[in-house]
Amino acid sequence: MASGKPRYQTYHHPAGGWGAAAATAKVLMEQSVITKGSRALLAMNQPGGFKCPSCAFPDADCKKTLEFCENGAKALAFEATKRRVTRAFFAQHTVTELMAQSDYWLEMQGRLTEPMRYDAATDKYVPVSWDDAFTLIGKHLRALESPHQAEFYTSGRTPNEAAFLYAIFVRAFGTNNFPDCSNMCHEPTSRGLPPAIGVGKGTVVLEDFEHAEAIFVIGQNTGTNSPRMMTNLVEARKRGVPIVAVNPMPERALIRFAEPQDVVQMATFGSTAIASEFVHIRIGGDLALIKGMMKVMFEREAQGEAVLDHDFIREHTVGIEAIREDALAQDWAEIVRVSGLDEAQIRRCAEIYIRSKATMICYGMGLTQHQQGSRLLQQVANLLLLRGNFGKPGAGISPIRGHSNVQGDRTVGIDEKPTQDYLDRVRDVFGFEPPRHHGHHTIETVEAMERGTARVFIGMGGNFVRAIPDTERSYAAMRKLDLTVGITIKLNRGHLVHGRDALILPVIARSERIVTAAGEQFVTIEDSMSNVTASRGVLSPASPGLLPEVEIVCRMAMAALPDSTVRWQSYIDDYGLIRDKIAAVYPEIYEGFSERIKAPKGFHLDVAPRRRVWHTPNGKANFLPLPGLEVNDVVADPAMLRLATVRSHDQFNTTIYSYNDRYRGVYNDRMVLFMNAQDREERGLDSGARIALETISEDGIKRRVDGLTVLDYPMPRGAVAGYYPELNPLLPLDYYDRISGTPAAKSIPVRVAAG
Repeated sequence: MASGKPRYQTYHHPAGGWGAAAATAKVLMEQSVITKGSRALLAMNQPGGFKCPSCAFPDADCKKTLEFCENGAKALAFEATKRRVTRAFFAQHTVTELMAQSDYWLEMQGRLTEPMRYDAATDKYVPVSWDDAFTLIGKHLRALESPHQAEFYTSGRTPNEAAFLYAIFVRAFGTNNFPDCSNMCHEPTSRGLPPAIGVGKGTVVLEDFEHAEAIFVIGQNTGTNSPRMMTNLVEARKRGVPIVAVNPMPERALIRFAEPQDVVQMATFGSTAIASEFVHIRIGGDLALIKGMMKVMFEREAQGEAVLDHDFIREHTVGIEAIREDALAQDWAEIVRVSGLDEAQIRRCAEIYIRSKATMICYGMGLTQHQQGSRLLQQVANLLLLRGNFGKPGAGISPIRGHSNVQGDRTVGIDEKPTQDYLDRVRDVFGFEPPRHHGHHTIETVEAMERGTARVFIGMGGNFVRAIPDTERSYAAMRKLDLTVGITIKLNRGHLVHGRDALILPVIARSERIVTAAGEQFVTIEDSMSNVTASRGVLSPASPGLLPEVEIVCRMAMAALPDSTVRWQSYIDDYGLIRDKIAAVYPEIYEGFSERIKAPKGFHLDVAPRRRVWHTPNGKANFLPLPGLEVNDVVADPAMLRLATVRSHDQFNTTIYSYNDRYRGVYNDRMVLFMNAQDREERGLDSGARIALETISEDGIKRRVDGLTVLDYPMPRGAVAGYYPELNPLLPLDYYDRISGTPAAKSIPVRVAAG
């Protein structure tokens, strides 16, 4: 529970600045790692050091001595903490007792120190040897009637080497069941963009910020979720580049920001205004904004003005006619109603876009987590294609991903829908025939658990059960399993909601050294702009009872596949051999991996649209239509509000650093609902009222969260927001984007109920 009485007050200071510096110092003290943590921070995101275990934003050119942000420092402090969870801790607490504790309390107990096995007779975790743990995993996997009865989850913190071998192990076992954290956030990028531009990644690199003439940031809270990006936005604003921020919530960092590493700005208490245009969009109104901007462009073209890049469109694209027809057919009154914006502001946004010769569009889960998230991203691509904003400096599409290697994991094979070309290369390189049938994404995994057709769940990092929708339903599904395995550094809810057998396997963290029989090893990470860099831990492991992720993967494989011809043991010792295999399976992007990774700044993987090459079936970039203006099902209930679940500033994914959300003025509380004051008054509520939320759905399941405090916040009419994962119980399992499988967590239809 939170310590102290809940307190709510408006935050008037710029984001970053002394507030960020103080928060960094505070978390290092709380975790008792002032000296060790400070030393590690100097090595984080530096050549020869380790990659931040938090967000996936690229490193700068390392001219700065300190290349980290407040939330990166928090992630490191929680990883490097002096606190330990030992066998004595587990002896003192039953799982039932631990379930009554908060997620924050569980996290604060510290680092796991040795493998543990669940003992049903005592309802406690008890020590188990590593050998016995792997024997148990092998026994369960070999006993399955079909390999498809096992589910293999991956967190975005998993480095390339471990993720690649995990993909090989699971396919050698015989399935493509790879639910992963990308399924819940940026899967629309992976599934929506390839038909449009031929790749499921962003097309910009860090240097493009220096050449952009306009930057749009849509549905992304930069100051909390990727704070190092703020440096690039500050520099762009100082050059006079317009920055258009599109969000239902006015986020402090995109209004005004002070760089903690700018000595002059800190000394003078200065700051930089960021957004030149704040677009206060309704939840789900982004498609209407995009179509309004395109409508302006096509109208001006019809009047004889040269607005579009006709040479680019003629040489590189197909399908503009359908886009033109659809945009011109939209009614301005409907565009205004659905977007919640004035027509004049939409026209201003279009003018900013038209005047710019090089535009970047950056986006986050405010675009991806809708029922039409994949197709919505295709409309973003349409907008960029109209003015040739691919394949030139300062231009392109930029998904701002979360976990620090979530993109790299997908690149090296963590994909429930692998291409046939990839499977052919796996066959040729490793000498076995991989399964060809598509596997399960996250939603399908939970459905398989409910049916009883999934019997084993292995989680490579993360906190699966807290991240997924429909909390009560998902808890029940997880408890039907024969075996759950959590491979992790800290205790979390996923270890308490478990199968009949359960294992907790603690790993060496990103910031810690990996030493094998062949000497000290390093791993590699791909950031959200396709740059691959080496990561070398600098701290001693938290316990001698930890193993590296690579070794855990290899030993699971050896236990489950005793007759495998893959050289698992050799990969445990020498990570260079793994990189050689990555290069063999992916020669077009990873050729010469072992040599190229020696460069201090790493190397960029080839992203073909940067060269105006389109790996689509027709070899062109495709304009893809999405009829209408809505990206979610229309709900007739007049009491409906659209709920977006969001992170607090003191949070990374499901990890809660504290009960405070400084920039939104919330202290010692997470059970809050941000609401427009007029919506509150219409419902006869006082500010600070305690209410419940109920989901509006037709599946007959009652979903309700009680004990929420209503806070006045500048939300658009009809939109509310609250914290994830506390409000995950309101998100139906079946409410997701059918193309990607991503839950529509930014647009849940809810109504207020008496608290």
